[in-house]
Amino acid sequence: MGASEEKISSIDRALDILILLHTEDRELGVTEIGLALGLYKSTVYRTLATLEKRGFVQQNTENGKYWLGIKLYALGMSVGEKMHLRHVIQPYAKRLSEKFNEVVNVSVLDITSDKCPRSVLILKEEVASQVLKMTPGIGSSNKCYNSATGKVLLTFSPKEVLDRCKEEEILPYTEKTVKNWDQLFMEMRDIKIKGYAIDNEEQEFGLTCVAAPILDRNKKVVAAISLSGPTSRINSRDFEEIVSEVVKTAAEVSDLLR
Repeated sequence: MGASEEKISSIDRALDILILLHTEDRELGVTEIGLALGLYKSTVYRTLATLEKRGFVQQNTENGKYWLGIKLYALGMSVGEKMHLRHVIQPYAKRLSEKFNEVVNVSVLDITSDKCPRSVLILKEEVASQVLKMTPGIGSSNKCYNSATGKVLLTFSPKEVLDRCKEEEILPYTEKTVKNWDQLFMEMRDIKIKGYAIDNEEQEFGLTCVAAPILDRNKKVVAAISLSGPTSRINSRDFEEIVSEVVKTAAEVSDLLR
């Protein structure tokens, strides 16, 4: 029984390291990983050596730090290609992107962390002539409190998910980022009534985003779809039309999932 428990603990440590690298979105050294996870350096080193051997992490030989490996990319792409949700949403996201010539993203909520969940990008549609300065790739994750998709995903999430968020400090990305959770929860009440959220330069100056929830047959949020563009370009258009089309697209996909 002891050996079995040790194997499980080893798997837990390995997964914790992979999740940490993904969450931090940067290379980390053995000491940094050990401090973040409360592990001995020797334990971290042995775990990383095993993960590296299997291709799940890779070491930067110049600074000795580690990052996610190609094996995870291959597995992620394989899973992504088989995700029913992406296939269902893709034509609708493409249509929305082409209508306004702006970037359309689809994100889901990652609740695997003990802390506040993050939004993970699973689909992107963009027109070559309109490329945003801030263009995160598929699989990238972001804080929820400063993005339209994140706020939508949180708004329609269970109470236990929201309770976990209160333990995380809100850090300002711009001067327009919400200041605290009470302010965000007030905004979320409006989002639930209106059916959409807005990121008005809260994540990056000059960038505006509108997002709406995609719900399943049980009215549970499964994803959020958003349209993003430079604030000057978004404001020069009929903003109400943009909001209407984003909400309409989300509703059409939601109908397919019921």
